[in-house]
Amino acid sequence: MNFQIRDVITANMTNNSAEDVRNVVEDAINRGEEHLLPGLGVFFENLWKRAGEEEKNKIANELAQEFQAS
Repeated sequence: MNFQIRDVITANMTNNSAEDVRNVVEDAINRGEEHLLPGLGVFFENLWKRAGEEEKNKIANELAQEFQAS
């Protein structure tokens, strides 16, 4: 099977409500299954592409803090 995960995720999420998107994200995280991570990566990629510089800096800083050694 030859397909692009970005295209599949985009097609599945097109016209979903904010509640639908939240449910998909929470379900993927709660399941903890690694095969769902690429889909979350597509979500992040799309968010990053449309973010302005200030928002990108905020996201990057939050992620850096999340991965700081305790």
